[in-house]
Amino acid sequence: MERLKNKVAIVTGGAKGIGKSTVEKFLNEGATVVCWDIDSDAGKTLLDLYNGKPLFFQEVNTVNRESVDRAVTDVMATHGHIDILINNAGITRDATLKKMTAEQWKSVIDVNLTGVFNCTQAISEHMVAQGSGKIVSAASIVGLYGNFGQTNYVATKSGVIGMTKVWARELGRKGICVNAVAPGFIATEMVGTIPEKVIQNLEEKTPLGRMGTPEDIANAYLFLSSGEADFINGTVLSVDGGLVM
Repeated sequence: MERLKNKVAIVTGGAKGIGKSTVEKFLNEGATVVCWDIDSDAGKTLLDLYNGKPLFFQEVNTVNRESVDRAVTDVMATHGHIDILINNAGITRDATLKKMTAEQWKSVIDVNLTGVFNCTQAISEHMVAQGSGKIVSAASIVGLYGNFGQTNYVATKSGVIGMTKVWARELGRKGICVNAVAPGFIATEMVGTIPEKVIQNLEEKTPLGRMGTPEDIANAYLFLSSGEADFINGTVLSVDGGLVM
C-alpha cells in the first residue's frame, strides 16, 4: 500500500532515531523524502542505506533561517512541490531550574521551538500556494503534563502544541492540516542517559509494559500525513503506551 504516492515529504532530524524510522516508512509508502539534518555523516550513511530509493539529503540547520530558506528553494526547484513537513528535529539539555544555564535554556529553545517556526513558516507558504499540505510536529507528553528537570524542553514542547493549534486555525482554511504527535518515553539515543532503574520504573508504570520504539512514532507521523487523516486538524496525538491517562 502506497499511502504517500507522489508526495514530497521533508523530515527534519531525519538521519537518526525517530527521524530515520520515519524516512524509511515514508519511502516504503511511496513518498519522495528529503531528509534535513545537521549530521552530514549520518545523512550520507542514510543515503547509502537506501540507495536507489527517492531519498535526498540536505545539511540544514533549522535554527538558521537562511539555511532553511536555501533548502526550501532547492527542494522546490528539484521537485516542484512540498506536500508534507515533519518537524521532528529536537534536543534535550536537562537541568533543574536552579542549575539550568542560559546556554542550556537557549539551545533547546532555538532548536525545538524556533527551528519548528522557521521550517513551518518557510514551507507553509508553498503549501498555501498549492492549496494542500500536511504539517506534523513533534511535541511530547511532558509538554502536556510537565516533567522534573526539564524547564527548557517542556517549554518548547508546550509551545509546539500551542503553535500547532494556532496554525491549524490559520492554515486549515487553506487546505493544510496541522497536527502534533506527543511521544511518551521512546527507546532512542536521546534517552540513553537515563539510568536503568528509572527506565524500569517507567516501563512498570506504562500499561503496555514497555518503552515505545521509533517506529511507533513514525507510524503516527505516517497516519497524520496520509489521506486517512484529511479531516484531522489541530490535534495532539499522544503515543505513550497509556503512560498518562
